[in-house]
Amino acid sequence: MVKLTPDIINQSMQYINPCRDRELDLRGYKIPQIENLGATLDQFDTIDFSDNDLRKLDGFPFLPRLKCLLLNNNRIVRIDDYLHESVPNLESVILTGNNIQELGDLEPLTHLKKLETLCLLVNPVSTKPYYREYVAYKFPNLRLLDFRKIKQQHRKEAIEFFRSKRGKDILKEIAKRSKSAIVPGQAAPGSENKGKVQGASMDDIQKIRELIKKANSLQEVERLTRILQSGQIPSDLIQGADEPMEH
Repeated sequence: MVKLTPDIINQSMQYINPCRDRELDLRGYKIPQIENLGATLDQFDTIDFSDNDLRKLDGFPFLPRLKCLLLNNNRIVRIDDYLHESVPNLESVILTGNNIQELGDLEPLTHLKKLETLCLLVNPVSTKPYYREYVAYKFPNLRLLDFRKIKQQHRKEAIEFFRSKRGKDILKEIAKRSKSAIVPGQAAPGSENKGKVQGASMDDIQKIRELIKKANSLQEVERLTRILQSGQIPSDLIQGADEPMEH
């Protein structure tokens, strides 16, 4: 792992991306935490943190210019409650391939008033019941979820549902679960089953992610994501990941 230092920040690639935004490329350093971003002098619209080892989305100084965060393929499980105070103008947050567990864990992002694009593909949270309805309800300004447009009719139906008695009960349950979510890598209760890899290693997790990338259907992605979420990875699946996949 590499500590994110001002030297790394200043030596990393900087360019104008296809959206004509100024982007800083911090991909692939295996950075464990965000720090020292004051060295950017708030000169970037986009920062790419993909393919690192981040576990929490925090550590930002005040960066009002920042509009887009690319966070693909990290290990993020938590989002700082006060993220919006540091990066108030975020419009796009791409979190594909992380370990966000519960719908309630998305709460800190609801305070980003300019957020229009959010991607949570290949996160356990994206397989939860009421996932799209909950996001449509909690993020009134969001336009794209997982690169699919949120239609006004769908948002209207979600608002009506969560204002009903059943919907309010579900919201209470969601809030409870976010407080007690299991952190990936910990063995879940009752996970002593034979043939399971308990407290999955980073190698095992990486192998499952590779299988997810190669999956041929959404159902297979969801199945593998649930396995990743549980921390109980069948040993035969790990062995299969080392073999060439048939097409």
